[in-house]
Amino acid sequence: MKTYQIIILVTVLFRWVLLFFEWWSIRKPATDLPPELSDVADAETFGKSQEYTKERSKFGLIRGTFSVIVLIIFWFAGGFNWLDQWVRSFGWSTIPTGLIYIGILAIANLILALPFDLYSTFVIEEKYGFNKTTPRLFVIDRIKGLALSIIIGAPVLALIMWFLEFTGDRAWLYCWIFSVAFSLAFQYIAPVWILSLFNKYTPLPEGELREAINAYAGSVGFPFREIYVMDSSRRSTKTNAFFIGFGKYRRIVLFDTLVAKSSIDEIIAVLAHEVGHYKKKHIVTGMILGFLHMGLVFYLLSLFLNKKELFDAFYMDKPSVYAGLLFFGLLFEPISFLIGIAFNALSRRNEYQSDHYAVQTIPDREKLVSALKKLYATNLANLIPHPVYVFLNYTHPPLLQRIRAIRAA
Repeated sequence: MKTYQIIILVTVLFRWVLLFFEWWSIRKPATDLPPELSDVADAETFGKSQEYTKERSKFGLIRGTFSVIVLIIFWFAGGFNWLDQWVRSFGWSTIPTGLIYIGILAIANLILALPFDLYSTFVIEEKYGFNKTTPRLFVIDRIKGLALSIIIGAPVLALIMWFLEFTGDRAWLYCWIFSVAFSLAFQYIAPVWILSLFNKYTPLPEGELREAINAYAGSVGFPFREIYVMDSSRRSTKTNAFFIGFGKYRRIVLFDTLVAKSSIDEIIAVLAHEVGHYKKKHIVTGMILGFLHMGLVFYLLSLFLNKKELFDAFYMDKPSVYAGLLFFGLLFEPISFLIGIAFNALSRRNEYQSDHYAVQTIPDREKLVSALKKLYATNLANLIPHPVYVFLNYTHPPLLQRIRAIRAA
């Protein structure tokens, strides 16, 4: 086997090993909760959360195994080269040829993933009482997602391919600048034009909750334009809250399930945590790190894009920018994995800092504790995850560690 083949194959198999480890780490559900979590769930609910975690993990392993098998068969059977030859036979220039090539692979991936998405939504999520999505809504969401990929994704991909094909050694820099500019613009476009295609955002009516939110935001100097309630219950019973937009365009969004299941003090505590991310500059820092990561990816891409060995690893007769983008994505996986671990560790630290900020700005820290307990219990989150799996994958600390940190703050 060629060196590049070995690197990429080991990477693909390592990803599968991580899925296996996730399943292995929870194959024997815990039977007892620590005292701090005894009021989060009764024995029945705790058992249900353990079974839900176990079933999701097993399903993820099956899905991942299928994906790995399909990729390896398609790869070593010369599928990437066969598809390239067929698309090139149309006689079109590089950009439309590349869009068709990547588009066919993307649609094939969607088709292969469809049975798993259906099972996840209408069997597993339904079994545990989360799913509220109707078959009609499921189909509409997929059509909208595909349309957005074509309307937005295709032009962006076409421009990146053009830079890489025709702008020489500085192509990576032009791609980086464009991607940063697009990402910033998208922060303003998404709340107005994209998110509203999938959910309805209704201004929070006047009343005690709105007054409490306004009072808290005023007390900590948090500017925002509007408070919305999102109809998340159309798809799921899970709860959450988040911000969208920046500066004077910032909006507070509450899941309608959160409003229905939490007290006003608990909602304010959740909001205080989110404000903590803003006050501690986590959002800005995250964006900057994301942009630097993006620059690293494009720079490394420029080094490998014309490597004949990379295309030989996939049995390609002719190199191309569009195929190089796909193959480099697989080659970059080990670095991406390590960067992901670092980003996850930073995210967990940020969550602790935001919790700490919240308890400094609300009257009763136990309201944040109770809000988190409801979130974890309602979402049937794994209350006792394996420490190694937390280190590798979790963006948020486990509930027990968060509660102890809040009470020790």
